[in-house]
Amino acid sequence: MSSAFDKQWQRRSASHTVNEIMFKGLGFGSPFGLGLFPYIRRSEGGNIPGAGDMEGTNAKMSTLDSELEVALGQFPAPNYNLHVFYYTWYGNQQFDGKYIHWNHPNLPHWDPKVAAGYPKGKHNPPEDIGANFYPALGAYSSRDPSIIEAHMLQIRTSAVGVLALSWYPPGMADDNGEPTDDFVPLILDVAQKYQVKVVFHIEPYKGRDDLSMYNSIKYIMQKYGEHPAFYRHKTGSGKLLPLFYVYDSYLLSSDKWANLLKDPGRHSIRNTPFDGIFIALLVEDKHKKDILAAGFDGVYTYFATNGFSYGSSHSNWRTIKSFCDSNNLMFIPSVGPGYMDTSIRPWNYQNTRNRINGKYYETAFAAALEARPDIISITSFNEWHEGTQIELAIPKTAGQTKYEDYLPHKSDAYLEITHRWAEKFAKEREKWLV
Repeated sequence: MSSAFDKQWQRRSASHTVNEIMFKGLGFGSPFGLGLFPYIRRSEGGNIPGAGDMEGTNAKMSTLDSELEVALGQFPAPNYNLHVFYYTWYGNQQFDGKYIHWNHPNLPHWDPKVAAGYPKGKHNPPEDIGANFYPALGAYSSRDPSIIEAHMLQIRTSAVGVLALSWYPPGMADDNGEPTDDFVPLILDVAQKYQVKVVFHIEPYKGRDDLSMYNSIKYIMQKYGEHPAFYRHKTGSGKLLPLFYVYDSYLLSSDKWANLLKDPGRHSIRNTPFDGIFIALLVEDKHKKDILAAGFDGVYTYFATNGFSYGSSHSNWRTIKSFCDSNNLMFIPSVGPGYMDTSIRPWNYQNTRNRINGKYYETAFAAALEARPDIISITSFNEWHEGTQIELAIPKTAGQTKYEDYLPHKSDAYLEITHRWAEKFAKEREKWLV
């Protein structure tokens, strides 16, 4: 952990560490409620109270970590075949000196005539954020160690075993973000504490091609590959290999990918210390032949919008699974609780998928299980801009804006649904393997 993070830890009062928050009056019979997070009720503008007398902090943290170790035995077992997409691009004044991503701009429609009828400019956090729902943790910073703790706790109680971390190379970020690779070590450390594993979801960074991907994989493996939280998947041959999701893989031609993913190839990682399982994004039916030619090891569908694309349509999943089985590919369908991005794409109502009080999510899980996949991915833990999050959300009204919420269910409703289906998936998978 860097000295910067040491200083951040020192800023947190012992009375407000997430571990202590978790154990105050915790009833393990129902590990999902807001009782786990009483500081949510005390926070203002997304800033968890901090600063205070740190005397005795180390001893108290040691005690709390011991209590956590005992508590984990009473949480649902993590399902390492259930992955959730996780984003670290959020920032706030307290930890980053400014709001990042919560102030997301309204994206214009491609037709100027249509765009003219919709609002422009950026959102103004913490009350006005670029999301249709409002997080229970407020407009948080992804760098805040207590936020990472709270997230890992939520993921762990949902029985998800693997976090798929959105990743850009050092010094790089998306158009609205800042570099985040510097605190990947902290994420791995906290994930390990909660028995959660981490895979890398490689974003379409500027200049991503076969050579830069080789260097990126080499960097990830050399820097993070020995960490105990780094996920490795057991292949049919018994090998333990790292798994990488490659977002928007179709942007690079199959012959370029083949340089990396086939042997021989100009920059091949096959049969080297950097070999792995590489999962391509399947959007259109025609991408199947490109994925085969490229040398990928499997496909995922990502989008939480049933009917939006060939890959995201539940009705196609059994067909896609059959194609994958015939070509020795892994199929990883992506399920989601809904989709709503009109806070940043105000013209995109046609792609909204109502949550229907959890029924949409349950229907997606049922469709995924029918395809009998090895792994199911969830879109997402915290992609708030597109309204696909399962993270805790709260009812909120700010000025003229009334945010969507999970009512009539509790703020942890989607963690509970995930937990239920994680257990069902594990049981069904045991039957398939008999």
